[in-house]
Amino acid sequence: MGKENNVLDGKEAALLVNTCITRNLPPVLSLEQGLDIIKDAVDEIKANPPSCSSGMFRFQVAVPPSAKALNWFCSQPEQSEVFPLFFISNEKENPTYKSLSLGRSRGVFGIGSAVNFRGPPPPHASEKGSAIQRYLRAESTSSKAYGFLDIEFDTETSTIKHQSGSFYLFIPQIELDEFEDISFLHATLAWDDSSLCTFTETVQKFELAFDQARHSCANNSSQLIHSSLSKFNIAEEHTEMVRLNALLLDRKNLEASALKLHQKDDTNKLDYLTKDFPNINALWASLIVEECTRLGLTYFCIAPGSRSSPLTIAAASHPLTTCIACIDERSLAFHALGFAKGSQKPAVIITSSGTAVSNLFPAVVEASQNFVPMVVLTADRPPELIDVNHFGTFVRQFFSLPPPSDEISARMVLTTVDSAVSKATSSPSGPIHINCPFKEPLAYTPRDWNRKCLNGLDFWMSNAKPFTTYIPLQNSLTRNNTNGHMTEALELIRAANNGILVFGSIHKEDDMWAALLLAKHLLWPVIVDVQSGLRLRKYLSSILDRKDILFVDQVDQLLLSDSVRDWMKADVIIQIGSRITGRRISQMIEQCCPCPYIMVDNHPSRHPSRHDPSYIITHRIHSSISHFTEFLIKSCLPDLSNKRKEFIRGLDMTAAWEISNFINSEKSLTEPYVARKIFENIRCGSALFFGNSMTVRDADMYGSNWVQSTHNASLMISSGLPCHGVHVSGNRGASGIDGLISTAVGFAVGCNKRVLLVMGDVSFLHDTNGLALLRQRTSRKPMVILVVNNHGGAIFSQLPVANTTDRSILDQFFYTTHDVSIRHLCSAHGVKHVQVQTKTELQDALFASQRENADCVVEVESGIDTNVEFHSNLRSFTRQASDHALSILSKLSVEDSTLHYKISKMEYSLYRVKLNAPTTAASRNSNTTTSYREGFVISLFLEDGSIGFGEVAPLEIHKENLHDVEEQLRFLIHAMEGNTIDNSLPLLKSSISSWIWNNLGIPPGSILPSVRCGLEMAILSAIASTHGTTLLDIIHPQKDEISKNSSPVQICALIDSYGTPMDTAFVASNLVAEGFTAIKIKVARRSEPDEDIAAIKEVRKKVGPHIVLRADANRKWTYDQAVKFAHSVKDCCLQYIEEPVNDENEIVRFCEETGLAVALDETINCIRENPLRFLEKYIHSGVTAIVIKPSVIGGFENAALVARWAQQHGKTTVISAAFESALGLSAYIQFARHLDLQNCEMQKLTNKKSAPITSHGFGTYKWFNEQVTEYSLNIRHNPNHGCVEADAIEAGQFLQKCRLNPDIVVRTFLADQVKEYQLAVDSGGAHYSINVVETGESIDGTTVVFLHGFLGTGGDWMPIMKAASISARCIAVDLPGHGGSKLKHHQGIDGSDRPDLSMDVVVDIIRKVLDNLTSEKVILVGYSMGARIALYSALKYSNKVEGAVIISGSPGLVDEDSREIRKAKDEFRASTLVSNGLRFFTEAWYAEELWASLRGHPHFKQIANNRLQHDDLLTLGKVLSDLSIGKQPSMWEDLKQCKVPLQLIVGEKDAKFKAIAREMQTKIGHENGIANPTPVVEIPDSGHAVHLENPLAVIAAINRFIKRGN
Repeated sequence: MGKENNVLDGKEAALLVNTCITRNLPPVLSLEQGLDIIKDAVDEIKANPPSCSSGMFRFQVAVPPSAKALNWFCSQPEQSEVFPLFFISNEKENPTYKSLSLGRSRGVFGIGSAVNFRGPPPPHASEKGSAIQRYLRAESTSSKAYGFLDIEFDTETSTIKHQSGSFYLFIPQIELDEFEDISFLHATLAWDDSSLCTFTETVQKFELAFDQARHSCANNSSQLIHSSLSKFNIAEEHTEMVRLNALLLDRKNLEASALKLHQKDDTNKLDYLTKDFPNINALWASLIVEECTRLGLTYFCIAPGSRSSPLTIAAASHPLTTCIACIDERSLAFHALGFAKGSQKPAVIITSSGTAVSNLFPAVVEASQNFVPMVVLTADRPPELIDVNHFGTFVRQFFSLPPPSDEISARMVLTTVDSAVSKATSSPSGPIHINCPFKEPLAYTPRDWNRKCLNGLDFWMSNAKPFTTYIPLQNSLTRNNTNGHMTEALELIRAANNGILVFGSIHKEDDMWAALLLAKHLLWPVIVDVQSGLRLRKYLSSILDRKDILFVDQVDQLLLSDSVRDWMKADVIIQIGSRITGRRISQMIEQCCPCPYIMVDNHPSRHPSRHDPSYIITHRIHSSISHFTEFLIKSCLPDLSNKRKEFIRGLDMTAAWEISNFINSEKSLTEPYVARKIFENIRCGSALFFGNSMTVRDADMYGSNWVQSTHNASLMISSGLPCHGVHVSGNRGASGIDGLISTAVGFAVGCNKRVLLVMGDVSFLHDTNGLALLRQRTSRKPMVILVVNNHGGAIFSQLPVANTTDRSILDQFFYTTHDVSIRHLCSAHGVKHVQVQTKTELQDALFASQRENADCVVEVESGIDTNVEFHSNLRSFTRQASDHALSILSKLSVEDSTLHYKISKMEYSLYRVKLNAPTTAASRNSNTTTSYREGFVISLFLEDGSIGFGEVAPLEIHKENLHDVEEQLRFLIHAMEGNTIDNSLPLLKSSISSWIWNNLGIPPGSILPSVRCGLEMAILSAIASTHGTTLLDIIHPQKDEISKNSSPVQICALIDSYGTPMDTAFVASNLVAEGFTAIKIKVARRSEPDEDIAAIKEVRKKVGPHIVLRADANRKWTYDQAVKFAHSVKDCCLQYIEEPVNDENEIVRFCEETGLAVALDETINCIRENPLRFLEKYIHSGVTAIVIKPSVIGGFENAALVARWAQQHGKTTVISAAFESALGLSAYIQFARHLDLQNCEMQKLTNKKSAPITSHGFGTYKWFNEQVTEYSLNIRHNPNHGCVEADAIEAGQFLQKCRLNPDIVVRTFLADQVKEYQLAVDSGGAHYSINVVETGESIDGTTVVFLHGFLGTGGDWMPIMKAASISARCIAVDLPGHGGSKLKHHQGIDGSDRPDLSMDVVVDIIRKVLDNLTSEKVILVGYSMGARIALYSALKYSNKVEGAVIISGSPGLVDEDSREIRKAKDEFRASTLVSNGLRFFTEAWYAEELWASLRGHPHFKQIANNRLQHDDLLTLGKVLSDLSIGKQPSMWEDLKQCKVPLQLIVGEKDAKFKAIAREMQTKIGHENGIANPTPVVEIPDSGHAVHLENPLAVIAAINRFIKRGN
């Protein structure tokens, strides 16, 4: 079977490649570290080699994201011992020498070959390419193959010939794959003893490739690119071949991505340098340009001019230069500045003399202040005429060359350029100026010159390197070379209790990467400036994730609060990066002093620009960010203390919630909304450039702090980092508004990304010449310019001058108000223009512009005055919210050393109480004379003895029933036990949703609304109980004693008007007599509104004009009926009518036609996602009130969100009960009081007139004939206020002292007893002890048996079993080799002789277990491997299986090639499991793409650790091998004859198994005449492991299947 030259055929390669096991390694700070960590991993495998004769390991590690692959390729030795070497550009367009010489191209660099394989041409031309697809289609693999298509490759002679349909491919041993924003370093080991090489031999091959790769990766000079590109025309043939036809195979898709370098016939460097130059000026100019390109400077910015003709012609003629021209030297210089910002290397500016040079000055100043390298070549008149250093100290050095002369050695020219570029690029980097005086002739006019000036250049002419190489010493901080001051700084960092990490302006992508790794390790709170690139982040995980890295994004807004500013102190501050945009942050840092303030800065402290405006830095560490991070990671442990960090997290969460809510609630398009949306719409791999003044400040203050990453989920998770930043830049050196368009266009060229420039209108007008540069579209991707046009300089409106200066002066001299048409300017330059005036238009424009292949200017209309008002209100609201959050957290933490309280247990009781009348939601068709109300009371016990109570009592309007509710309560009892709650939950600003996701591990939206409400009630009252106070006091602490002693809440009475109008009026008059001042009347109880009209008129007549009347139609009228009612009662002074029409889209129309005020009720009950977007259409002034039922909308947190929106828009917020008992009512009363107080505070903030006191919908208390609690809630007429009311303080005390009335308790559920036992089973000549876990008792004989997946145990099902045990006996079985199940005896003595554990054997074991457990039929529930077992059992033993729930399962594989490949893969997995252990195996197992969603789950680490508990690895490996889907019989045909009901369940994100399930559904019972099999259930917010990711949704699906026959 041996193969000549170790080249496999396609089928053999597919078998080998699909065995690949990938191991993700932690992210590193450099390529060198990446190689070293891979080498350590290989050495680990080498020390414990696998026992399998063939296999493949792949190691991958995330490395800093800047482009390195091309440079690494160019760094390889000319005589390489490793073959092949290749680089493939990722650019969509084929690269040229010019584009590659810019050094920005991302791509793939590969070295060595782990696997070579080839395929012959197909027998038929129509099958071209199908051979590769056939071999590589079975399983997706992370490995990529490169090589040749349509060729036949002779490995002995390294020659090729064309052969259509054939292929030659290889997988590199070491590979750097560069994506946008992220790069991966891969290493591959592959062996096959019989056809490729042994494991030992492949390690030896790898080590050879590693040595070469490691030696060459340290040289990161862009000079190498020029040197290598210049040699391509004499490159060895096989190197060219690899580069010319590169193919990428990824999973099942074959994609051609050929790199073809378009060469000119005359590009040979020797020809260029030795040709006859007409005069000495041309020679010197050519030498200058050539030396620049050798130094890696290939981007030339040229301004027209006569004196500079020699330089211009030399630059434009050079084969490797990219040149751009502009008539405006000022714009040109800023363009060069932008290029250097994007590429981290200087552009070369060529100008003539005189004012042309002076026009460069603003950009030179910016470059100097911001440490941006720049090379300025100015052509001047001879020294005898003029010699001026235009830029003074703003250049790092000024060089004035003598006029060109053949009496001066050319070496002087070259060494001057080398010295200048070294000065420009060495720290402190900045601009340099070379003045080049030229005498006549300036054109290429012939004039003799003596060639002796070229003496000594022979060696230089024979290679492509610069004449002088400047070699910087590598400064690396290590524990061995630290001096005393560094040791002192390190000790300060280690001793910090309240350390804060500050990220200022960070210019390089790799520095952003290092800063992120530092934050990940140190775990200090991080304050991030917008120009750090990490203020605007993209995440894979949910916004609710409690992330390890605490980015305090809203600190600038938090510091608006005096109390927060006084509290926010640090004892050590480390600042990474330079300037900080936020003024308040700088002030906070200054106020923290005296404290150690450590600045990490790579620029010498002697430089005048030292970024210490307040003179408070105590330690300045002169180091790169990467070196400092490496040092700190090795020297410091993470800060794992939680209290202060959680305190800050709560404050930041509150401010973020308030800002987001306020901005998104505003219907009009505001500038802060623009600041949020620009980032939400920018795609991964793009960059942002901010103008100065308002745009950068708005982005810093209001930019989104969480945006979903558009990268592949598996890619992000494999990186080992929670997020990635977005490259951000701006001209913050001198902080002017000059040249912004030009700079951004240059930045786009330099960074080679799509760039979004955000700027103001005055800045735009200041640099309209930049549009000429935009139009040229030279060597860059499309860019978008977003102009916020408020027709003047809005920044001044935010400054004190606006409050003290006459408006006419402001308009003329500060705002510089204008009416210039930006659209016409764009038209003049031929640039696309889009006008935006609404939120929707902005969204559409940003979406389209980010995907089009054209430049675009998006103009957003704004106004200075509206902008000032909105900013002012936003600051006020945020300040108030910050104060409020601090008061809550301070109150709850004042005497506590911890913010967390452990839950000891949770229980619930079912109550049943008698009512005086049916609820208004109940049907009136029943003949029963007595009505009852049923529900549950939750009791939450904390370890400190505190108890919290909550009520869950669904009505018909909840679309829930008691059975569904009780299932979830049983689940929660299990999930809550041993968990913790913390003091941030009363903030009600996403704090509870975040806690549910992070602590309980379930999507918050999966909890039924009534359950969520009761759970929140119990949690909040438990926290209040712990602190000996009330629920109201923890959600709205009061400072004044009056409010603490009295908190009245007015009550609105309720009438269900089924009687005559006179009856209704009589009831109303009695309620008024009791003291009620507000009454709500239920209408639309009949087919027509006539009696309701009469009733309203009669009531108004009876109660008089001073009583507030409301009507509620519950969406039961048609539009015409509602209009008829409204017109008929227009003189009855209704406060509002709730839900008058049955179509929510007709509400606003109803308001406009009738003038009758409307309140929303049912309309808001269905809100689940993006409620603010939904509510936008109801901003209309005719919608005057929002009625909120917390138990219907899903708890207090959701209610608070809607209430805040309503109050912001001046709408009355009414809290209403849904016929809860006094227990639930007591919590609602406190919540209503909180909203009343909040509304008063809001009215003060906005200087609005106080609104009338709101009467809340708690009149349902009069329906109760019996009480759930031992004592009644005190609701009474208050003669002082003249109304019926409850007191929130008394209600809080009532809730805390709550005692259930034992007479109404039907039953109390504490926790199901769980039994665990062993069952002895014999099968296939082996003896097993099977572990069984059981809970619950069947009411109707239903038994449900749960089968776990590979690596799981029966315990995985326990939360779901607890829920399902409400009406069924639930049993979970540990499959052989898993958990507590043991192989007790077998005939063999080693692993090779262990018994067969094929599908037939395992199903036989399960059948015998079932026979042992029950004589009745059972319902099987299986997941993944367990699903295959359940399906096989259902098909084979239908006499024992009543039904089966198949979760993420498959009937198997049909295709023989696919089966063989999968069999090989599972056998190699099994071998690795046994030889390398569970930890190694699980890391690789969960690295596969199938688990991408699970890896993003907050409990993933715990889940993965649970998989390490198995101790019988031999049997576990045997199960993996024998139960391989490649070995088991295919069940696809059997499905057609299936008689057992099946329920297929898959995860919404699991594309592979969704497709399988849909195909299965079409086959189930096909031959048995089953026309409508049970629909496939897709579980939202989950991937493959749905039972772990969204268990409540799975519980509901299983429950529906169990009850399907009822």
